[in-house]
Order: sequence, then C-alpha cells, then structure tokens
Amino acid sequence: MNAQALDSAAAESLLAFWRDAGVDACFEDAPVDRTHVAPPPAVKAVTKATASVVALPVTGDAAAEARRLAAGADTLEALGEAIAGFTGCPLRDMGAKQSVFSRGNPQAPIMVIGEGPGADEDAQGLPFVGKAGKLLDRMLAEAGLADRVFITNTVFWRPPGNRTPSPAEQAVCAPFLERAFFLLKPKAVLLLGAAAAKSVLSTDEGIMRLRGNWKEWRLAEGNVSAPALPTFHPAFLLRTPMAKKAAWADMLALAARLDDASN
Repeated sequence: MNAQALDSAAAESLLAFWRDAGVDACFEDAPVDRTHVAPPPAVKAVTKATASVVALPVTGDAAAEARRLAAGADTLEALGEAIAGFTGCPLRDMGAKQSVFSRGNPQAPIMVIGEGPGADEDAQGLPFVGKAGKLLDRMLAEAGLADRVFITNTVFWRPPGNRTPSPAEQAVCAPFLERAFFLLKPKAVLLLGAAAAKSVLSTDEGIMRLRGNWKEWRLAEGNVSAPALPTFHPAFLLRTPMAKKAAWADMLALAARLDDASN
C-alpha cells in the first residue's frame, strides 16, 4: 500500500497496528547525524565598485609659473593671494572648492607642515580644522606652543578622495611652500606624516624611521635653513592611539628645541 495514498484515518490505523506489533522506532537506509550543523551556503563576495582617482600630470610651464608667482610675493599674505590665483596645480580642477594656504601666527618661530587639505579644510579654506586639526591644536596647547606656530601643507588644494598628494603635485606647489619658509624664517619645522617629510626632506625613508630624528631643511637659494622634526600625522594618531605617546615625545622635543634656540 502506498502510504501517500492513505487518508489520515487509515494512516492512524496503520500506525496503531505497528505500535501494537511492538514497532517503536523507524530506521532509514543510511545513518543521519542529527547533531551535525550544516555550514551556511556560500555567499559570493560582492566587490564594491570604486572610481579610480588618478593624479594628472604637471606641465613644465606650470612649475615655471609657480616659481615666478612665489618669487614675486614679499609677504605671507601676498603669497596666499598668489596661491589662490595659481592655475597650474591639477588638484585645483579635480573637485577642490578653494585654495587652502595657512593659519596661525605669521611671525611664528615654528612652521608646521602637513600633506594636504581634507574635506573640512576644503570647506573652510583653512588647514587642519577637522578632527585631526583639533587633535593637533590640543597637543600644541599642552606643549605651550599654541600661539607659536604657522600651519600649512605641501599642497594647497584638496586631493580627490583625500588621497595622498602625488610627488608631481607636491613639486609644483613646492615654490610656494619654500617661499613661505623663506619669508617666515622659522627656528624649527614640524613635519606631519610621511608625505610631508618625504617631500620637504627629499627622502624615500618611511615615517617610522624618520620620526623623532632631527633633520635640516635648507633652501638651495636664499641661505635659509632650520632644524626639521618629522612626526606622525594627527590623522594617523586618531586611527592608531598607541602612537600618541611617541608623537607627544616629539612635541616635547620640539618645545625644548625652541626654548634652547630662544636662550
């Protein structure tokens, strides 16, 4: 008899017959492990589509124009205006809202250099005003340096996607950065992060090797130089709190160096 053809009453009668006959278990043809938990079905990974951000080339004419404009600026204010009017850096036409030059004391004994503006800086037109900037300000204040710094970057327009500026982008902005260094003539320079340290010091060494070690930044022209201290970028410290102790030691070393230079 086909069990599927039985109605419910017939099925109950058949079960009762088996029970009365002493059948109290049902066995399958093959053993089944009831405790085994089957793995979840494999889910195919979905690759998120992201637009690639490519650095555009810089022309020789742009570099020459940057040098000309920078040399013609006799004050930091005039230098900021020259940067705002400079059209040779590709970052200007890659989504940046405005140029971002500097903030701080224009007669400061310390020049602080980061890599480039982020979204908050692009919106406000000032460097280091986002979360990383707030951390930097707190560290400077705790070290007694809050009013003794002039803050800028190696490039003056926000790189798309907050990527690291390319060496070519840094190079075309270098005449303006060097002119700021010449006009400010600081007693010490603080380099924030690998991109800034590598660009200013013309080195391929990583920030882990560079940080905490005093270097010299000397201009090829103008006979201007200053001791430069590479350290971690505040954005890195926000991602890696364990590095704050080393960065704080660098900040104290900077303050001590400045005190020695003032005596």
